[in-house]
Amino acid sequence: MNILSITQEVFNVEISELEKVKNKLDENFAKAIDLILNSKGRFVITGMGKSGHIGIKISATLASTGTPSFFLHPAEAIHGDLGMLTKDDIVLAISNSGESEEIVKLIPHLKRMQIKFIGMAGNPYSTLAKEADVFLDIGVEQEACPLQLAPTSSTTATLVMGDAIAVALMKMKNFQPENFASFHPGGSLGRKLLRKVKDLMHKDNLPIVSENSDFTEIIDVITKGRMGLAIVINQNKIAGLITDGDLRRALSKNNKSRFEFIAKEIMTTNPKTISPETKVVEAEEFMIENKIKSLLVVDDDKLVGVFELYDIRNS
Repeated sequence: MNILSITQEVFNVEISELEKVKNKLDENFAKAIDLILNSKGRFVITGMGKSGHIGIKISATLASTGTPSFFLHPAEAIHGDLGMLTKDDIVLAISNSGESEEIVKLIPHLKRMQIKFIGMAGNPYSTLAKEADVFLDIGVEQEACPLQLAPTSSTTATLVMGDAIAVALMKMKNFQPENFASFHPGGSLGRKLLRKVKDLMHKDNLPIVSENSDFTEIIDVITKGRMGLAIVINQNKIAGLITDGDLRRALSKNNKSRFEFIAKEIMTTNPKTISPETKVVEAEEFMIENKIKSLLVVDDDKLVGVFELYDIRNS
């Protein structure tokens, strides 16, 4: 038994089934998006069993991409949790068969409460398909399960349809990275998108030398500063920057004794600078593009800090 062949067959089956589901997309998908966009309430997802598990993920994706959403367990709904719904909400009911008992029992209560709902099922002739305000067909012909019992292709199709809804809503709402970050302030991406250079820069005890500082002083300042650089200041303005690399190049390309060097002979003039108000994600892109690890932070032509790539990746 070839494990790799088995694995590839699972991919092949599911990809093939996804193509079939894609080809069944019609104007109902657009109607579903319009229904959600025009709603004044939340987009509530419900489903039983495996459909419910996928529904939880769909709801999480929606909530993090600008569409207020939560998952409602259908069995709990008819035992009191219907009170979580308002007539302004839109419900997405998921059932591969379209006949899940808990979902079918929920339908008349949604109608009684005048709540519009979207049905997502694999059977266009099912109760869910017939009763829904809008129906999305996720029917597959073959599960990847060799026994044709465990939901595999069908759950994948459900997940992809949910992702399609989320992405369509994002684009219709012009959802931007900054919006995404506002819902993910604790994640690394959120921190990059929300934070500015001034939030991470080093601003105390900066490694500063003068144009006439000698080699020994430069080495001492770089060592104590622990940034691998020394900033050359002349009349309160940045004159240049000295890095470990500048020191090595000066020593290798010149016959002078190291004790004869002064800062202005070693420094790189016009070093790269950045504003403290720049977003961290933009600063990171700039540093990667220019293949540098540190930036001098300047505000009104005045040095206010040093920003390091290391700090971004460890923030």
